[in-house]
Amino acid sequence: MRPLIFGIGCLLSATLAAAPSPRPFTLDDLAQMRSVSDPDISPDGARVAYTVRTTDLKDDKRESHIWMTSWDGKETVRLTAGKESETTPRWSPDGRLLAFVSNRGDENEVSQLWILPRAGGEAEKITELKGGVEDFDWSPDGKRLVLVVSDPDPEAAVEKEGAKKTRTKKPIVIDRFQFKLDGYGYLVDRHKHLYLLDRDSRKVEPLTTGNYDELLPSWSPDGKAIAFVSKRGPDPDRTDNWDVFAIEPRIGAAARQLTTFAGADNDPEWGDSRLAWSPDSKSIAYVQGGPDKLIYFAVHKLAVVPAAGGPERVLTADLDLNVLSPRFTADGSAILFTLEEDQAVHLAKIPAAGGRVERLVGGRRVVSAFSTAGNGRTAILASTPGVPAEVYAIDAGEPRRLSTQNDSWLAEVRLGAVEETSFKSKDGTEIHGFVVKPPDYQPGRRYPAVLRIHGGPVGQFELSFDEEWQWIASNGYVIIAANPRGSSGRGEKFQAAIYADWGHKDVEDVLGAVDDAVGRGLADPERLAVGGWSYGGMMTNYVIASTTRFKAATSGAGISNAFAGYGTDQYVREYEQELGTPWKNFDSYLKVSFPFLHADRITTPTLFLCGEEDFNVPLINSEQMYQALKSLGVATELVIYPGQHHGIRKPTYVRDRLERYVAWYDKYAKGVKAAATAAAPPGDAGAR
Repeated sequence: MRPLIFGIGCLLSATLAAAPSPRPFTLDDLAQMRSVSDPDISPDGARVAYTVRTTDLKDDKRESHIWMTSWDGKETVRLTAGKESETTPRWSPDGRLLAFVSNRGDENEVSQLWILPRAGGEAEKITELKGGVEDFDWSPDGKRLVLVVSDPDPEAAVEKEGAKKTRTKKPIVIDRFQFKLDGYGYLVDRHKHLYLLDRDSRKVEPLTTGNYDELLPSWSPDGKAIAFVSKRGPDPDRTDNWDVFAIEPRIGAAARQLTTFAGADNDPEWGDSRLAWSPDSKSIAYVQGGPDKLIYFAVHKLAVVPAAGGPERVLTADLDLNVLSPRFTADGSAILFTLEEDQAVHLAKIPAAGGRVERLVGGRRVVSAFSTAGNGRTAILASTPGVPAEVYAIDAGEPRRLSTQNDSWLAEVRLGAVEETSFKSKDGTEIHGFVVKPPDYQPGRRYPAVLRIHGGPVGQFELSFDEEWQWIASNGYVIIAANPRGSSGRGEKFQAAIYADWGHKDVEDVLGAVDDAVGRGLADPERLAVGGWSYGGMMTNYVIASTTRFKAATSGAGISNAFAGYGTDQYVREYEQELGTPWKNFDSYLKVSFPFLHADRITTPTLFLCGEEDFNVPLINSEQMYQALKSLGVATELVIYPGQHHGIRKPTYVRDRLERYVAWYDKYAKGVKAAATAAAPPGDAGAR
């Protein structure tokens, strides 16, 4: 297969491509990068609001503010400023107001609802809720809003009042099946419910109550109902059986359950994939997962359920690709959605009655979000390997750039070319991935190479900008990035190929990617390194316990001992569905704990990294592997980022982690004597 090559010259405008690019990507560029997200087009299609996240080096934090660009792209203004962030911009139905969520000015540092007049003036805080506002939606007449409000933390209020006193905190009492969640902490008996807000009087009243959460509210176009998702039953913690509900927007109304599928319907974990009403308020489009047993390995399908009740219709049953974020067209004849397909994400459309799927915005790019107006205009958020995500208008199916948040610094750098690759794994399975070349790449020369492995496991390396790839490549490395079995974008069978069989076929696949790069004369087989985060860290541990061909490894927040994972992280449902319980399925846990139980096979110098407060893959997992290698006399270090969760967010720590990656690879892999020019034979892929 001929490689598809992406470099800055073919991805930016002609003006930028012609501009000089005198230097490689550096870590100083991290502070210049701007993350664009959450586009929302005004009802008349004249403007698009979106958020831009920047880095504040002085305060060592990221902050997000709201910007707005006209449809013709000629006028761009920043709407909010300050030290606190604003997120989730949403236009009122008449387009005169822009609501958003922010914790600015809140002494308890919880987010409240703010409203900003489009014509100008100061934003005004509309709510004063102790639990804060997490999400919201406008009523069709703009007079009310439905809010998602968290139950307040009683301890937080007491701590605030007694801040100047020495005070012993109360014990944390837990009686839930799932009792941990990364970024949130221990799960006690607090939930998220729907509230109704009258915009003029600012009166807020609870619409729902109970020992469960209600999320992703969506107001019907006729104003008579609010759809939302909730997970109910005797013990909601034990399943992922989310369902779609509807409720009248009046105090005391009872919710009606609309879906009965024995699996996840529009699981909130699937990103910002909201419920979508048809224009006549008779149907609701949503995303349906698979049975509980298949957990995250199931493909997400587009479904429609009658708002009055009745059986759902699955519109993409034969598609075998993940769909997200459905939206009806203005006339109700079709449904738009994002479609994940083989390293790309498209904007697609299907008739509301079912039929052929049409890719409206395809190409080798990632469309991560979109918004539509009543006049048919559509704005998307899209990225390519050479340009971070920006907002685009769709004109006759072609993207036209509206935001240019990253053009200035991009014009100064010389990026490494990103190539799509295709190769065969050990058993003949075709695997796809990427190779990133150093900015000063010279054909015919072999380079030290780093195998990077993505997290998930269900996810994929995509055709979007990756600063980590560019940083490592700028230091003279070839990046090898494969999408092994377990990755999304290639159908349910491909995703579920590693079900209860971690570190087997996926290890063979990523090692096949290395063999491919070596065979093509790109990678020096004597100067190989490997690394990843989350499942990528876990896979790194599998790789170095399966082969000694790598000279250096960096393993971030990865588990290697499933016995230690059960009950200490947030995945108790997933463990029991996929592996069973340890006391009944000892052999299953033994099998997937291969790296820890065979740590004596590891000779690769390995750097372990983790967030101190990670409840997703807790620090204990990195500590165990570090201790094992230290005991065995293998070169190793453990880096713990204070106060950080599974995702490292503090800018100085983000930079520190990338610096440590390259320093470790340089120390143990790059300086090894280079191999001969001739291609080396494939390594011991999958040796166990």
